[in-house]
Amino acid sequence: MKTMRGRDLADLLALAALWGASFLFMRLGAAEFGPLALAFVRVAGASLLLLPLLWWQGHGAALQRHWRALLVIGLANSALPFALFALAALVLSTGLMSIFNATAPLWAALIAWVWLHDRPGASRALGMLVGFAGVAWLSIGKADLHADAAGVSPALGIAACVAATALYGFGANYTKRATAAVPPLAVAAGSQLAATLLLAAPALATWPATPPGARAWGAAVLLALLCTGLAYMLYFRLIAHVGPARAISVTFLIPVFASLWGYIVLREVPTAEMLAGCAVILLGTALATGVLRLPARA
Repeated sequence: MKTMRGRDLADLLALAALWGASFLFMRLGAAEFGPLALAFVRVAGASLLLLPLLWWQGHGAALQRHWRALLVIGLANSALPFALFALAALVLSTGLMSIFNATAPLWAALIAWVWLHDRPGASRALGMLVGFAGVAWLSIGKADLHADAAGVSPALGIAACVAATALYGFGANYTKRATAAVPPLAVAAGSQLAATLLLAAPALATWPATPPGARAWGAAVLLALLCTGLAYMLYFRLIAHVGPARAISVTFLIPVFASLWGYIVLREVPTAEMLAGCAVILLGTALATGVLRLPARA
């Protein structure tokens, strides 16, 4: 296993801080933009940052060769989940959304088992069971069916988070199978371009009649450039330096940063139930990803 150096650790912390902040920026922008328009601005801005870098590195031709795979990845890994999380941001706190987001590795393991017949060992199977039990427990406690002024209930927000993380799980497995020989930056830039094209018409149809304010635009731009474009570059650099197994450990840090940003900016205080549910989900994720293992039999 590759060793994590000081620079890699700094990249890991920066990535966790950026992805944790993404939930805050969605909270700040979703009400004025709406879910589809905010998701479109996010992927369009990330494309504007990543595509010039891709051409500068000489990998632009990869977009044409692998456009079908990139279209699927853009849909499953960006367009749909970004819109779903933006919908959830209308009613759920930053910390709660990030806790549900931490289940993405659980979905990746489950989908790999069902689709790719990658049968998990005892530790990974137990981890999936524990993690999904934590999701069910946390969902039952928060799934209020009363809709807010936008017509979105906490139950619908939770369902959107679960659907988004399931899409992330599918996207991770599909990306591994379909783009093994594609440069990582081409996957990042191409998927964001594909998501931009897919979201353009829905975003135009649902564009807010009242122009979003400066705070909402600022949140959307930061979400696009920092939490998507820059974050993708850090993530793929981590994978190249320390491998995917260590890079995925960012999952455990994101809820910490998301809760911190939510408290600093919006004064959102995590409840004891949220903290307990987060602990259960992260324990399951640690087992499912191999970070923790059951003791071997003598």
